[in-house]
Amino acid sequence: MRRLADGATDMNPGNLPISAIVIARNEAERIEKCLNSLRWVNEILLIDNGSTDQTAALAEQQGAQVISVSGQNFANLRNIGKQQSSGQWLLYIDADELVTEALSREVKEIVRKFNHETDPVAYFIRRQNYYLGKLWPVQDRMQRLFWKPALIRWQGKLHETAEVRGITSELQEPLIHHTHRTLEEMVAKTNAWSEIEAELRIKAHHPTVSWWRLLRVIWTGFSDSFFRQGGWRAGAAGWIESIYQGFSLFITYAKLWERQQADPQSKK
Repeated sequence: MRRLADGATDMNPGNLPISAIVIARNEAERIEKCLNSLRWVNEILLIDNGSTDQTAALAEQQGAQVISVSGQNFANLRNIGKQQSSGQWLLYIDADELVTEALSREVKEIVRKFNHETDPVAYFIRRQNYYLGKLWPVQDRMQRLFWKPALIRWQGKLHETAEVRGITSELQEPLIHHTHRTLEEMVAKTNAWSEIEAELRIKAHHPTVSWWRLLRVIWTGFSDSFFRQGGWRAGAAGWIESIYQGFSLFITYAKLWERQQADPQSKK
């Protein structure tokens, strides 16, 4: 049974064998709000990915079990969460996400009525996204809820995916996702992740980056965000986000070009 920070215990823990797994790095500003939205589960595991702020200490104050690891392989971080968890159901949440009361009720109902012979064993959850504080016109969806025996593993260094044995479905209620809060945060994240993206493309022997490919990826990033996702409906924030998506892809491919120039053997 998970003990809460105020000394109270979870309601009916035997009926809700759910472990929430939260991956976080330097999230002191919002980790408490995230964990408070998970007070209804049996167990919270915080996979602390090398934080240098008070993230781990604040999580422990909220009753979470903190597991400190280093590295940016997100599949490995999620797999560690699975290995260390005690629940029969796993709910993966990021530090910039919140579980609403409606979503928690839906998850609890699924767990209580679950029949492993007939029911789905994994669920996608839609995310209601906020970019720069503005509601984004479209939602995405991520696999986040699993019956533990059906989750084989997570794989993928950056854009990780779950390998599942069994039927999957989708929940009705969305997560609240506050992402891209400031331009400073966005630029720092792009600089870090673009290193991984460029390296993955090098290992895959990506074709030589030319001037027209740079223009194409910039347009692809902008047009997908602005037109396909409807960023134009989000006003100035939509323009900023869409232009930024083009910039983000440009940085990845510019770093790929840089690596290809340094190592001609990496070119296809």
